[in-house]
Amino acid sequence: MNQDVCPITPVQPPELFAPLFLSGKPTDEKVVAFLAEQRFPVAEPGGVTFAWTGDADRVELIRWIHAGIDREPFQRIPGTKIWVLLLDVPDGGRFEYKLAIHRRGHEEWMLDPLNRERAGDPFGENSVCRTWGYERPAWTRPQGAPKGEIVALRVASTVFAETREEFLYRPARPAGPSGYPVVVIHDGHDFNTYADLTVSLDNLIEAGDIPPVTAVLIQTHKRIEEYTRGRRHARYVVDELMPAISEETTVSPIPSDRILLGASLGAVASLSTAFRYPGVFGGLVLKSGSFIFDDHKLTARPHPVFHRVARLVRAIHRAPDLARTRAFVSTGELEGLASENIALANFLRQRGVDVLLKTAWDGHHWHNWRDQLRDGLMWVLREQEAA
Repeated sequence: MNQDVCPITPVQPPELFAPLFLSGKPTDEKVVAFLAEQRFPVAEPGGVTFAWTGDADRVELIRWIHAGIDREPFQRIPGTKIWVLLLDVPDGGRFEYKLAIHRRGHEEWMLDPLNRERAGDPFGENSVCRTWGYERPAWTRPQGAPKGEIVALRVASTVFAETREEFLYRPARPAGPSGYPVVVIHDGHDFNTYADLTVSLDNLIEAGDIPPVTAVLIQTHKRIEEYTRGRRHARYVVDELMPAISEETTVSPIPSDRILLGASLGAVASLSTAFRYPGVFGGLVLKSGSFIFDDHKLTARPHPVFHRVARLVRAIHRAPDLARTRAFVSTGELEGLASENIALANFLRQRGVDVLLKTAWDGHHWHNWRDQLRDGLMWVLREQEAA
C-alpha cells in the first residue's frame, strides 16, 4: 500500500445530505447542483460542516493554529465522490484554512472551491470559516462615510541612511482644538491592503467612535531585522518620523494623543519604542504580539527572531515604568503565543499601565486584527482622567 494513503472509513450521509439520497444513489450532476445550492461550510450552533467532491485518496482540512499545522480528515460518503467533515467549534469565531488533497502519493493544497469567503495576507489567500454567530463588523465595510485621503510622506532618515516613503492618512473631518491625534501603524500598507484600515477609520470617525485622527502607515522591507532590533527603529520613529508628520499636518502635542499600533512583530516594535522613549506616546494597541515572556518556550521556537524578542523583553523588564499610558492588548485564542500576550497584559498592569485585554476565537490573521481595531482605538483614545 502507498504509505501516503490513509484508509478512510466511509460514513453514512449526514442529515444535511439526506435529500441527495431520497431517490437512491445521486448522479454526479445532482451532486454538483446540490452543492451549488448550499453555502459551505454550513455553520450551526457548536459546529460546521465542510464538503468537497472529487477523486482523492485522502482529503484534509488544514489550519495554522497553536503554532503548528492542524489537520482534520474528511470522510467519504459510500458510493459517491463526496467527502465531508463535521467539526465541533465554539460559536462566534472564525478561522482560516486550506484543503489538502492527496492523490497517488502527492499532496495539493487548495482553496475551498465551495466557499466564497476568502482572506488575504502577504503570502496569498486562505478560505475563511465563520462559526455560528460570527458577524463581520459593519464598520469595516464601506458605508458612505466621508473618505480620508492617503498621501505620500517622504522621510529623510539619517538613522537608516535612506529616504523612506511612508503614507499619511488625513481624515475628512477637521482636527479638534489641540490638533490631530497621531496613530503610528506598523506594517500600515499591509494593514490597509488586508484589513480594511482606511474604510474602518472613515467609519469610526464619522460615527464619533474615535476623534478625527492622522494615521501614518509605515512599512519596512526588513521588518524581522528592524522590529526585533528595536533601538534604531525607535530612534527613527521618534526623532525623524514624528517631526515629519508635524510638518505635514497639525498634530496634538499631548502624549495621550500619540498612539503606537502594531500586530505580530509590529506589536513588538511598538512596545519597544514606547519603553525606549517613555513619555512620548500615551497609547499602545498591541495585537497578537510575537512576545516571549517565558524563556522555556524558546526550545519550541528555535528561530533566531524569537531569541532576539526574548532579549528585548528582558530589557523591557529593566526599563523605567511608563507614565500615564493606556494599552489595548488582543490575541487570538488559536494562536501559539496567546498565553504570552496574556502575560504581556499582566506585565503592563504591574508597571502601572491601564490595560484592556481582549481575546477572540481566531488565529494569527489580518481579519482578526481588523475586527479588534475599533475596541483598541476607542480604548486608547478616550479622554484620560487627570492624575
